[in-house]
Amino acid sequence: MSNVESESSMDTSTIETQRDAAASPDAGLNVKPSGRRSAPSSVEAHVTGGEIRTVGTVTVDNPLFSCRDVDVFYGEKHAIKRVSIDIGRGEVLAMIGPSGCGKSTFLRCLNRMNDTIAGARVTGTILLDGKDIHDRKQDVVQLRARVGMVFQKPNPFPKSIYENVAYGPRIHGLAADRVELDEIVQTSLRRAGLWDEVKDRLSHPGTSLSGGQQQRLCIARAIAVNPEVILMDEPCSALDPIATARIEDLIDELRASYAIVIVTHSMQQAARVSQRTAYFHLGSLIEVGETDRIFTNPRHKLTEDYITGRFG
Repeated sequence: MSNVESESSMDTSTIETQRDAAASPDAGLNVKPSGRRSAPSSVEAHVTGGEIRTVGTVTVDNPLFSCRDVDVFYGEKHAIKRVSIDIGRGEVLAMIGPSGCGKSTFLRCLNRMNDTIAGARVTGTILLDGKDIHDRKQDVVQLRARVGMVFQKPNPFPKSIYENVAYGPRIHGLAADRVELDEIVQTSLRRAGLWDEVKDRLSHPGTSLSGGQQQRLCIARAIAVNPEVILMDEPCSALDPIATARIEDLIDELRASYAIVIVTHSMQQAARVSQRTAYFHLGSLIEVGETDRIFTNPRHKLTEDYITGRFG
């Protein structure tokens, strides 16, 4: 075979290989050593006039939170891009997506925790019971009493178990006397499933508890001020499976009284505890819907690829 024929054959083979690769369902995905893939940054949801349109129904009847066209900037970085979603009363909304996709950033918008970050800027509208949480008349301390938060790692105060729970009701003036404060502490610890484990050592430091107990103490502390919403930012990521199961059971019990928004990297957890699921990718809300539908019949390719483990 001549050199020209050989080069022609090689070129044809190369073209066919490239064509087959482009036709592959994995085209555009970078394969990791684990076999999982990273989604290309150019992939977007439905695009209309250059804007991403979320797949699914973002509204609910009688919403507690109503968020429209929310953008978040950290300096020049555009972290959240025109996200619109309602959060219903008595429901658990799970927010899932790859690391760095904006889940926790959006969660912090709901009680203005982003206000504490230098260079952060939030635009758009976030209504709580029909009132703008960014209104100049809004007392941020009162907002955070109405919208409690449980963080990724348990963070009890360096105080006794009793004082961890009593602190919020005391500073907000929710108890008229010690008897009423004692009742609030006991009720909150019971609702957090912790009372029977700590009732004989309320004077002990909150930090003396196990990791799972500390997280339940933080939940008790959050509900002691009678919030309307509880935000949970990966509340089980540092816990063992037994402690995680207790927290998940508690979430199911608490949703009868509170709206709960949970950020989780565990899709199994999202499927177990939530009624609605929102999938975020690169700062955009790609898809939202009933949890059963999202996990069994996702409508967007990115959602399907993430749920089936093709990237993440």
